[in-house]
Amino acid sequence: MIKLFALFVTTAIFASAAQKPPNVLLILADDMGFSDLGCYGGEIETPSLDALAKNGLRFTQCYNTARCWPTRTALLSGYYPQQTRTDPRNNPLPEWTRLLPHWLKASGYRSYHSGKWHVFGTDHQILSRGGFDRSYSMYDHDHNFYPSQHELDDKPLPAVQKGSNYYTTVAYTDHAITCLKDHAVSNAGKPFFSYVAYMVPHFPLQAPQADIDRCRARYEKGWEAARAARYKRLTDMGIVSCSLSAVEGDVGPPYDFWNKISGPLGKGEVNRPLAWDVLTEEQKKFQIEKMAIHAAMVEVMDREIGRLVAQVKAMGELENTLILFLSDNGCSAEMMIRGGGHNPDAPMGSGESFLCLGPGWSTVSNTPFRRHKSWVHEGGISTPLVVHWPAGIQAKGELRKDLCHVIDMVPTILDLAQIKPVLPLGAPPIQGISIAPAFSKDGALARDTIYFSHEGNKALRVGDYKMVSAKRDGGTWELYNMVTDRGEQKNLAMAQPERVQAMLSTWEKMDNQFVKDSGASAKALSKKKK
Repeated sequence: MIKLFALFVTTAIFASAAQKPPNVLLILADDMGFSDLGCYGGEIETPSLDALAKNGLRFTQCYNTARCWPTRTALLSGYYPQQTRTDPRNNPLPEWTRLLPHWLKASGYRSYHSGKWHVFGTDHQILSRGGFDRSYSMYDHDHNFYPSQHELDDKPLPAVQKGSNYYTTVAYTDHAITCLKDHAVSNAGKPFFSYVAYMVPHFPLQAPQADIDRCRARYEKGWEAARAARYKRLTDMGIVSCSLSAVEGDVGPPYDFWNKISGPLGKGEVNRPLAWDVLTEEQKKFQIEKMAIHAAMVEVMDREIGRLVAQVKAMGELENTLILFLSDNGCSAEMMIRGGGHNPDAPMGSGESFLCLGPGWSTVSNTPFRRHKSWVHEGGISTPLVVHWPAGIQAKGELRKDLCHVIDMVPTILDLAQIKPVLPLGAPPIQGISIAPAFSKDGALARDTIYFSHEGNKALRVGDYKMVSAKRDGGTWELYNMVTDRGEQKNLAMAQPERVQAMLSTWEKMDNQFVKDSGASAKALSKKKK
């Protein structure tokens, strides 16, 4: 039977740690690929996250929703975004929706938010609707150096002026550290939940020049060489065992505005993952610089995560702080210009430059998988998940192959905090499960099914098999064995029609139920008023 209900299991192995609820530091990257981190096979230098992985766990089969806003709502609610009306976008959250700080507050937690928000229906209400005690939120997603729309505790702040030495990644960390320092003074003894949502390496590609310069030489051999090197490291680490997926040369950005932006961007840009040796020298130089900026953005984030961890350690709380790091979707092949536009004469990576990574390097970042952000093939939905908690995890540096999803973060945190949520009127059961049992051993999670749906792209993971369809391909369902072919290269749909039909029936049942769930709040409230 399909398990659609929450699983809360506080296991005996956490008895000593559970005497004091753990603090939680939840860190989210934006548009970062599966293999960007050093501890996931990347050449990008991420010593802070690598150290957390070395002394904690790395999950190899964790999933997101393929896009930023549905992942963020799922991450904080425990529900699939279709249940909370956040995919498709711009719908108000059902009245029954409660975000994680709501549940934590009743057990004495203080909750702090720093960074990107993007939970539709709660903008400018992070304290009142989101349940956080303090927040520094960013609504200007098009500027890393001088944003104009940002708020402190839901109150507008002045626009950041050019030349102010501001950078979003550093500013988010500064705020998170300020909250933690204040917590140590004013709320000593109370557990904390710190949610730090970085805006990198999402476009526009912008980073400090010194960091860009340090990364450039790594990419001079081109994207095929970088991808092959990542694949070897991934297989040597035991993170993947599938073959390297073939590059889909005809798959470019999911939203192709090429006719509008190719001129402003210049002759160095390409909108397809062409073979490196067919690029002109001008194009190669341009593409090398873009990947150097992407890498620099990740490296600055890692450096700032090191500052966060140092602050937790200085408070004497590192031992009993659960640190979770993951990404909101796969790396992006998008290509567009937004915000203040793009100045082709400005230095690449500066505040007046608006560049996207594009499909060539996105294919590298998502190694060894197919496709990118927005698709629900593995490249769009696979995320690294690094877990660190000295008081509750005895294993160090081990891998976990258990299936998990961003909807599992809420029930996991509530499980370890020994909180059993009482759902409000109209609320369906929380969909996520606690992944805490996997902290002690691999293969400990009992889950049957993970559902995906985003902008006409659909998928279902049931055990070792995944069925997936893409809108651009006409919605034809494909079937893959994830044990032997996570690169999604050998379509088994024709050979196993019975399995396809059974999985399709399950997907449709779940999809229909989630649509009903999203409207349950209004019906329940109407019945109560009568």
